[in-house]
Amino acid sequence: MLRRALLTLALLVAATSVAAGAEHQAGTRLDAVLEDRAETGDGVSRVIIQTREAGVPASALIRACQGTPGRKFTTLSAQVADIPDSCLEPLSAHPDVLAVSVDRAVRGALQRTTRATVGATWVAEQFGFDGAGVGIAIVDSGVAAWHEDLGNSRVAHFADFVNRQRQPYDDYGHGTHVAGIIAGNGQSSGGTRRGIAPGAHLVVLKALDGEGDGNVSHVIAAIDYAVRHRAAFNIRILNLSVAAGVYESYNTDPLTQAARRAVDAGIVVITAAGNQGRDASGAPQYGGITAPGNAPWVLTVGAANDNGTVDRRDDTIAAFSSRGPAPFDGSAKPDLVAPGVAIESLADPGTLLYLTRPKARRWGSVKSGTEPYLALSGTSMAAPIVAGTVALMLQANPSLSPDSVKSILLKTAQSSSRYDQFTQGAGFLNARAAVTLARSLVASEAPDAADDGSAR
Repeated sequence: MLRRALLTLALLVAATSVAAGAEHQAGTRLDAVLEDRAETGDGVSRVIIQTREAGVPASALIRACQGTPGRKFTTLSAQVADIPDSCLEPLSAHPDVLAVSVDRAVRGALQRTTRATVGATWVAEQFGFDGAGVGIAIVDSGVAAWHEDLGNSRVAHFADFVNRQRQPYDDYGHGTHVAGIIAGNGQSSGGTRRGIAPGAHLVVLKALDGEGDGNVSHVIAAIDYAVRHRAAFNIRILNLSVAAGVYESYNTDPLTQAARRAVDAGIVVITAAGNQGRDASGAPQYGGITAPGNAPWVLTVGAANDNGTVDRRDDTIAAFSSRGPAPFDGSAKPDLVAPGVAIESLADPGTLLYLTRPKARRWGSVKSGTEPYLALSGTSMAAPIVAGTVALMLQANPSLSPDSVKSILLKTAQSSSRYDQFTQGAGFLNARAAVTLARSLVASEAPDAADDGSAR
């Protein structure tokens, strides 16, 4: 069987070489970027090959193309590989291949905490919720677990998919900033820069390098890791403050499909909408949603500007925040917006962001050798504010499913007549209303007192 498959592929390669410049074969399963590269056929592309048979890697087909096999994804029935562009078309046409996608680049979606603005301060004061017991996986550039605002136990686990180091670290600084927005305790600022859910515990999965770059395959590996370890760390939330281009439908994209597996496993997946809200001339543009935020099963968060006040009436949409509809499938995105301008959170003095943004550094109220905070903007900052809010909701009502969480957030969001759906989604995050509604549903979900819970 394998020998026949390799022979078939070899014949396809030969046929393509003879017919260089011919039109694409019918039934090709390449994404848009690879289709263009296949026509040129003079380079090498890093791709993700999805095969039809579960658990069967594509190593043999890769070698038949004189390619180099890479990481395998058993849950996706896929494998990473470097493939000569001349072999892309015949490889995709092979009957054992479901799809071939470029292993595209991802970056952090970067462009005060705002606990009072979104209502998280009220939740803490009225209900005492701080996210305790809820595990949040952060797929990002790592974490400075030593930071005073993370304490000794906030980071429950760390895994590195870039350099495979064992101890937590962050050479870019983006992940540390995100971690602080979610679960910082505000120690270096006397509590004023406390995160949304300072009682939650973090599972930090490093998929971006020291310059904030990575590949889709790194992110997929991190997502799958979170799914496998969800029970061990009670991972209920996955924060993806990363952005990748959209080159194919969310029904075939390996990245969006990985996010779907997480949702199917009961994890609320929250992702940044992207920072493509303006064109090259600075004018507003639509259709800039990035992956995996284009998928309907994730919570896609755009960025708002609270203009430094608690009053929601002066809130605006950040000019950089990506608007919908999502490319390719045209799905209505973002789902909602949250503060994402000048968000003050944790800094690591050894990271690239700290070294290159001296004007963004902020001192705390406690004496320290270096500034413990940075003020950063982007949908990367808005997404973890929603992630922290979801932790409060799940503490209030642990039985909520990802669909229920999304429904509550959209129902309670505050819509503005100044913006259309593709700009604001359902509206501005209202943590106070979302947690209150989640809490109120506990009683309605409980069995009737006269009901012993048995099936009828």
